[in-house]
Amino acid sequence: MTQREFAIEVVETLQAAGYQALWAGGCVRDQMLGCDPKDYDVATDAHPDIVRKLFGKNRTLPIGASFGVITVLGPKVIINVENDANAEGGTQTVQHVIEVATFRRDTGYSDGRRPEGVEFTDAREDAIRRDFTINGMFFDPIKDEVIDYVGGREDLDSKVIRAIGNPHERIEEDKLRMLRGIRFASTFDFNIDPNTLAAIQNHAGEIGVVSGERIGAEMRRMLANSKRASAVQLLRKSKLLAEVVPEGLSLCLDDQNWNCILERLARLDGDFESAAASLLEPIILQQGTAGVFQRWKLSNSERKSIQWICKHWRSLDQATELPWSQVQPLILHVSAKRALAVADSWNVEPSQGVAFCRECLKWPVEKLNPKPFLDGADLISLGIKQGPKFKQILDAVRAAQLDRKIETIEQAKQFARAY
Repeated sequence: MTQREFAIEVVETLQAAGYQALWAGGCVRDQMLGCDPKDYDVATDAHPDIVRKLFGKNRTLPIGASFGVITVLGPKVIINVENDANAEGGTQTVQHVIEVATFRRDTGYSDGRRPEGVEFTDAREDAIRRDFTINGMFFDPIKDEVIDYVGGREDLDSKVIRAIGNPHERIEEDKLRMLRGIRFASTFDFNIDPNTLAAIQNHAGEIGVVSGERIGAEMRRMLANSKRASAVQLLRKSKLLAEVVPEGLSLCLDDQNWNCILERLARLDGDFESAAASLLEPIILQQGTAGVFQRWKLSNSERKSIQWICKHWRSLDQATELPWSQVQPLILHVSAKRALAVADSWNVEPSQGVAFCRECLKWPVEKLNPKPFLDGADLISLGIKQGPKFKQILDAVRAAQLDRKIETIEQAKQFARAY
């Protein structure tokens, strides 16, 4: 059973029990854009306790019950996982889940992020409390019917991101909607309605009330997308860039640096870490580290990867001009492919260094990373005492091996003694 088939089954179960049930939000938008939805949400006039009763307590989770949301658990299925730059392919067992939300209106947003409470209502009221018109439509998969109370279909046709109702009120309710609007506009290549854009610009300075985890999640999705250059441009135009990356404000005002960054982002064929390195590199190189890492709540792995890329991508770009002993450890690094993507984005035409590194990555392991001639035990057997120079000797022997200055174990021992 696919996720879509399970989403239809959930609607059928609710409707068969006499309740209204519709797909809601992003899955409706994506389907109308001709895209396969990644997940499905269902909206209904059945109250949470009814939803749990219909599907059974063993198949439901009341995690969001206070806001009228019940998670319905579906069957577990085995899916194929494709190879990518940083993961191996194979199969994975996943469980389909559908969030079933009772039609509601929200009551008060004192923290600028979450409603203080909810009141259950009907489909129309539920639609007008949502963020943007393209996300406010419903779809009945049984009748194959779109239900649109907010003009979402028209805005999809016109390629416009428009807040539902008063844009200032929508943003006052939830400040994260500003970043979401930028992401939708860039991802779908839509324009932002002038009144909605003006409201975002007016409230940009308030984005700080949103948690770093939420801001970081939106930035990941924007920068991981192929339309990342458009997203960053819109962030600047909306005045949000100076809030989510305040260290880079001076860079944003330097047209030459700014245009260079945009061109690199537009050419980049990479993931979030490579895009973040391209955007933040001037800040990281000037300051040693970036406060934005903390602001976006990046993981230690992401931080280390971004910093490593900024430090080493130039060496990979110039690999044919450097000793192999300097290049080989870089090629073996977990973020090497990301750094090569950044190097590629700097060059209109592929560089010889990048082409060489990519060819090296195809070599068999015994050629790319041959076993070291010597280890610590070998040095001890040669009568060399352990101390500060121990690692230096091993590193020097390894470099000589990689650069083919020595080609046998006996030569390595002679080299170590001489060192």
